[in-house]
Amino acid sequence: MPIRLDIKKKLSVSSERVKSVDIHPTESWALAALYSGNVTIWDYESGSNVKTFEVSELPVRCAKFITRKQWFVASSDDMRLRVYNYNTMEKVKDFEAHSDYIRYVEVHPTLPYFLTSSDDMTIKCWDWDRGFDCTQLFEGHAHYVMMVKFNPKDTNTFASASLDRSIKVWGLGSPLPHYTLEGHERGVNCIDYYPSGDKPYILSGADDRTVKIWDYQTKSIVHSLEGHSHNICAVLFHPKLPLICSASEDGTVRLWQSTTYRAETTLNYGMERAWALAATRETTKLAIGFDEGCVVVELGSDDAVVSMDGTGKVVWAKNNEIQTATVRGLAGGDDDDALPDGERLPVVPRDLGACELYPQTIKHNCNGRFIAVCGDGEFIIYTAQALRNKAFGQAIDFVWSAAGTGDYAIRESANRVKFFKNFKESRAIKPAAASADGLFGGHLLGVKGGDSAVLFYDWDSGEFVRKIDVAPKEVYWSDSGNLVLIATEDSAYVLSYNAAAVASAVAMGQVSPDDGVDGSFDLLFEINDTITSGEWVGDCFIYCNNAGRLNYSVGGKIQTLVHLDTNSSGATMHSVLGYLAKEDRVYLVDKGLNIVSYRVMMAVLQYQTAVMRGDFDAANELLAAIPESEYTTIARFLEAQGFKEEALEVTTDDDHKFDLALELGKIDVAHELMKQTPEEEKNSIDTMAKWKKLSDAALKISDFELTEACSLASDDFPGLLLLYSAVGNFDGMERLAKMAQEKGKTNIAFVSYLLTGNVEECANLLVATNRLPEAAFFARTYLPSRVEEIVSLWKEDLSKVSESAAGALADPATHPDMFPDMAVALQVEQMFMAQREATKATGIAATDYPTAKDDLDLDLIALVKSQGGGGGAAPPPPPPAPAAPPAPAPVDDDDPAEDDGAAAESARLAQEAETARLAQEAEMARLAQEAEMARLAQEAEAKRLAEEAAAAKAAEEAAAAEAAAAEAAAAEAAKAKEDDMGDDFGDDW
Repeated sequence: MPIRLDIKKKLSVSSERVKSVDIHPTESWALAALYSGNVTIWDYESGSNVKTFEVSELPVRCAKFITRKQWFVASSDDMRLRVYNYNTMEKVKDFEAHSDYIRYVEVHPTLPYFLTSSDDMTIKCWDWDRGFDCTQLFEGHAHYVMMVKFNPKDTNTFASASLDRSIKVWGLGSPLPHYTLEGHERGVNCIDYYPSGDKPYILSGADDRTVKIWDYQTKSIVHSLEGHSHNICAVLFHPKLPLICSASEDGTVRLWQSTTYRAETTLNYGMERAWALAATRETTKLAIGFDEGCVVVELGSDDAVVSMDGTGKVVWAKNNEIQTATVRGLAGGDDDDALPDGERLPVVPRDLGACELYPQTIKHNCNGRFIAVCGDGEFIIYTAQALRNKAFGQAIDFVWSAAGTGDYAIRESANRVKFFKNFKESRAIKPAAASADGLFGGHLLGVKGGDSAVLFYDWDSGEFVRKIDVAPKEVYWSDSGNLVLIATEDSAYVLSYNAAAVASAVAMGQVSPDDGVDGSFDLLFEINDTITSGEWVGDCFIYCNNAGRLNYSVGGKIQTLVHLDTNSSGATMHSVLGYLAKEDRVYLVDKGLNIVSYRVMMAVLQYQTAVMRGDFDAANELLAAIPESEYTTIARFLEAQGFKEEALEVTTDDDHKFDLALELGKIDVAHELMKQTPEEEKNSIDTMAKWKKLSDAALKISDFELTEACSLASDDFPGLLLLYSAVGNFDGMERLAKMAQEKGKTNIAFVSYLLTGNVEECANLLVATNRLPEAAFFARTYLPSRVEEIVSLWKEDLSKVSESAAGALADPATHPDMFPDMAVALQVEQMFMAQREATKATGIAATDYPTAKDDLDLDLIALVKSQGGGGGAAPPPPPPAPAAPPAPAPVDDDDPAEDDGAAAESARLAQEAETARLAQEAEMARLAQEAEMARLAQEAEAKRLAEEAAAAKAAEEAAAAEAAAAEAAAAEAAKAKEDDMGDDFGDDW
């Protein structure tokens, strides 16, 4: 039967004629040599152009990767070879190699050599370790040498194809060919060696439109393939698949079975002539070069053909070879020498033998004693230990039962499924669907219906159980058989299975032929994720999704275990191999058969399952069996489910515990955790951030003491400024100013000094930080007594930059006229200092704010002047202290009650009189103060007027003197002019 290959087009790009293609072994890149003289690298996963190199103005006939050097080598029709670094795009070498067109370049798989074949009928060997010297020359062909290929079995030999109709086999140590193969009727264009060592075959394609398979040991033709209608330009044995590929100028690529030589399929993409083919043993990709562009196709799946049983024994297929190994114990236990999660396991393979068919799937039975290998429309059942044949047959699909050792089912056709019990056929059914497109094994036999549904059948009776209307991609059964997951293209459904109800209905004959058994399945939840592979572990499902994440689902809640490597398009490269409960590890395998493992504790999964069921009693019992190293994982799971109180009790991570305590409002718990911070971590950024979080949480509940303590611990000076200013903590503000200044937080220190009225320190701070202009203006407003001092410092500093600018600065000593009301300002300063000293001990009561706030808008200088102040008088005395309240009158205990009332009334009247007296005295003092202020203001005004009059008189006198001097100067000038005129006249005459 034909190989079932699902051919997918991965890349299709239009370009100039593609004369050569190559595929990178590790990157998803296709290298195309174009007739335009360019070389392009395409990413066949994303479809993007990775890089383009302008190599030559003439056609490039061949380009090949040299991956171990990150190079590619290209040959062009100017007879030159060019080597580029494809990462840096640097040209490594450019030299003339032949005297005619270079047809092909072949890179040695291990040595630093590559061969070139040319129309000059020679083959040359180049050594890049010797500066790309030509180390050998091979001559012997009588026409153009079209291609050369190294023998993968013996890399010291190679074959060449020539238009002289011959194939010659050479050795690297000899300039003469070992032997010649002749049989083509026209020129030979292309050759290839069989990739593995079991067959000594050479493949060739020629202008006689045939593909021939040669046995180079007997030097005879094994088979000849016919079907193309034009010259054949490229042939290859696919290194991963049992296929022969041939490309022709008829525009088609034909695929042939490499063992039976049966024609499998023909590819025609309507891009004119096909010139080149390329494939790698790492993938099932095939690159094709056409006249009008490049195409990359995927021939079937490149997933690893591998299976693992419940004891850790792994069996896999490489081409037709079957190998086995065990992963049990390779990852190590809890010791220090255990391999880290995700590290490749040092698997030691053991050859089991060769399979008669090409394996496309391989699967262990329920107890691991047998493996079934399927492919080419056939199946073979082997013993897992020695690969002895147990059963075989033809089948499109094969699946095992989850119970019986020798129970399985096969799909013979689209409408016939056979059951086998103990390796013997038991019954055959016709599924109740338009067609049967696939089978799924497990506790029930699943049949994929052509109408986007899955039909389940009982293994023992063959009875129809239920039809589920979803389009399944895969079906996964739990070990107990009570849960089943049906994976579709973009989601998955988890259902519970009632085996007892189905068994009862089958026994009593109550199975409906149309609906099956009612109540057999119930939908539990849906997983909105694309599952590529998975495994049930108890009631937990571990799976890989298409985005490269290893997740697990418990009760519909998804947890991510790890992010895996992906290809360039972001698709996953791993699949779940299995789970070993004794090692608490899940095993994964990638497309290259590299096996890795990750620790997933069974006890943790069971605990999480119990929590999802709401069975906390069982969960608490399981918790004792879980090591403390996993408690944080448990706590994060509990937090995700909303059980934050329980998570706080379980977690051992102090950071996690702190966050949970804050979320739960347990400020004291969070504070205690912060007190236990190690000394070496107290000044770390994380610790400071935690103190800030705790401060904010304490502030929300108005715990100002804790807020202050947290802000002090974290040096949160802005927070302290807000707190102290809001609660009116004068002492705290003074401490904050000093702390902020010590820590270099000058903005906070300045504001704190200003709020406490310490304008002297404000000025000192500005001077200390060399903010001299700001200091001068600040002193002009608040400390006029220091203006002269600070301006002199400003002048000295400014003179270093500009002498003229420094000279333009004025101060009260040298330019008093520029500082009007300076004396009044000094008087106001003294009044401010006296007021600050008077209220320093007690402060200003908050109850005074309604009246005190208006004082902020007062113009104190204008006020003093209006009251007649000025001239530097002493500040007014502070208001008199209130008199002590009168002593209470003695009370006679023998007086009757009415005498008590009279005495109280007398005391009240006396107190009122005393209050009135005090008020009168205060009013008199205020009036006296106002009169004094008015007198001072009048004196200042009189002095100002006298100064103005004196200045005016001085100005008049200066003007008169100036006028007299001008008249005298004019008279002198006139006299000098007359003298000059007389002298001139005498000379002229």
